[in-house]
Amino acid sequence: MPRRSRNHLDAAPKAEPVSTEIQTVRCAIYTRKSTSEGLDSAFNSLDAQREAAEAYIASQKHMGWTVIPNRYDDGGFSGGSTERPGLQQLLDDIEAGTIDCVVVYKVDRLSRSLLDFARIMKLFEDKNIHFVSVTQHFNTAESMGRLTLNILLSFAQFEREIIGERIRDKIAASRKRGKWPGGNLLLGYDLDRENRRLLVNEDEAEQVRDIFNLYLEHESLLPVVEILRQRGWKTKSWIDRNGKRQGGREFDRWNLYLLLNNVGYLGKVRHKEDIYEGEHDAIIAPGTFEGARKMMERNRRNRGKFSRNKYGALLYGILRCGHCDRAMIHCPTQKDGRRYRYYVCIRTQTAGKNACPTGWINAPRLEKEVLDRLQEITGRIEDPEVRSVATSISPPRAETLTPKALAKRLRQIVERVEYDHERKTIRLLIRSNDEDAHTNDTKISAFESGDSIETTLGCQANHAGV
Repeated sequence: MPRRSRNHLDAAPKAEPVSTEIQTVRCAIYTRKSTSEGLDSAFNSLDAQREAAEAYIASQKHMGWTVIPNRYDDGGFSGGSTERPGLQQLLDDIEAGTIDCVVVYKVDRLSRSLLDFARIMKLFEDKNIHFVSVTQHFNTAESMGRLTLNILLSFAQFEREIIGERIRDKIAASRKRGKWPGGNLLLGYDLDRENRRLLVNEDEAEQVRDIFNLYLEHESLLPVVEILRQRGWKTKSWIDRNGKRQGGREFDRWNLYLLLNNVGYLGKVRHKEDIYEGEHDAIIAPGTFEGARKMMERNRRNRGKFSRNKYGALLYGILRCGHCDRAMIHCPTQKDGRRYRYYVCIRTQTAGKNACPTGWINAPRLEKEVLDRLQEITGRIEDPEVRSVATSISPPRAETLTPKALAKRLRQIVERVEYDHERKTIRLLIRSNDEDAHTNDTKISAFESGDSIETTLGCQANHAGV
């Protein structure tokens, strides 16, 4: 046999060196607190949760764990929903691939809903994200760990539901005893914080009585709103437990309606459909309150008889006020047996005639101006479908259509019409089905009228019968 070289071992291939580099694990810390109480303190519950999570991550430093600087905190958000800004940002960053591990103080900080938690864990699994609870040790890579996690979450959801039931039962019991339910204070009352009772504020109570009498006198909300604004009266203003001023808003139709329907002024409290005697004193007589309620009910029934766009307003749903960028609604009136139509800014309808300078605009004249401008620009519309519809409502074809049919076709062409009160001009925004326009984040083309609308359009005295 041939003699083997002494250096035969040296000729053997050398093994590759084993890498000892530790892979970095980017850890995101998520914290949550159900209530906002105490969040303004120097060291709150969210800080305590983060401190515990940071300490745990530091203990895993030998495994390459490191804390990313982004904070994912939700203070004052329930765990029963995923509509939380901190959680949504966390999920977005996971989708972006900037997170390897999510660390929480307890499982229920992430979610108290079994269904939501299952969806979140499915995302973690798809993105290969580790999930760690500092105070509850389990490994989601094993079947026993997943079982433990589901058991813990089931109890968390059960606890949330039990707490909700207890709170609802407590509220119902307190209402039956006539306790003030909390929330926004009523005009006419002050709060005795020590005893949690409402005390009558005599000056404000006189205002409330005057408001009810004004409504019974004028039989409409809007005139009362205008009177209250002229007097400078506002909704209830108070300082909350955090030292912030609440309320003190100007009256409009909505908050006036709520005031006139509040049974608290009868010395009662409401719980769902039930009404109970309250601990506080009444400031409105039952007859006055019932008279206002019946009047509102009658006005509501009368409005319900009219269908939407009954008079075929051409600009229904597309006309906007250029001053306050709110909708302008169609308001027909009747005088001496003739009907007159106007467009008015919705702010004028809800807050009084002084709320918006646009005023009442003669509807037939404004509609004619829009049709004339549309006829001028029809040839410049590039989209063939939109141009075809625009041609179908041009004279004399438009004369063969009913007002409702004409309005329907106009809305197929025009995205919106803006009326500028100061310049007395209109601006038409034309629809487009062009795919290129869609990709450029715009689906409308703008055409502005070259001529001004006559000033008399804004005058209510200039009637135009229909």
